[in-house]
Amino acid sequence: MTRSKILAAAALIAMIPAAAIAQEGPVSYEEQLAQVETQLVYQAPIAGVENDYWFNYQTDLAEARKELTKDLRGASDAEDNRDAWEEYRAELADARGDYAKEMAEKGYPVGEVRVLTDNGR
Repeated sequence: MTRSKILAAAALIAMIPAAAIAQEGPVSYEEQLAQVETQLVYQAPIAGVENDYWFNYQTDLAEARKELTKDLRGASDAEDNRDAWEEYRAELADARGDYAKEMAEKGYPVGEVRVLTDNGR
């Protein structure tokens, strides 16, 4: 291989994001959905109230992560892998929904705050 081809190949490799190189294989659709679901996880208690519902929610999240790790270790093929990610996504969504429902029943506001920019109206 000529020096110019080696330099061109090195330049192409430098342009590939590090995350793409570190990844073992293609990310499944189920894993992508789970990644979106993890972004929806409550980072702080609703209304700033740390009660049993908040701690149960944290426990549910920890159990979901533990089960995902166990399921991925035991996965023997791509289908097992997809099933593990789908189960993880579903557990996160259920935990979030249950926590929000319990807090709403106790009278704590559950919702989103949106800041809109002034469009000159």
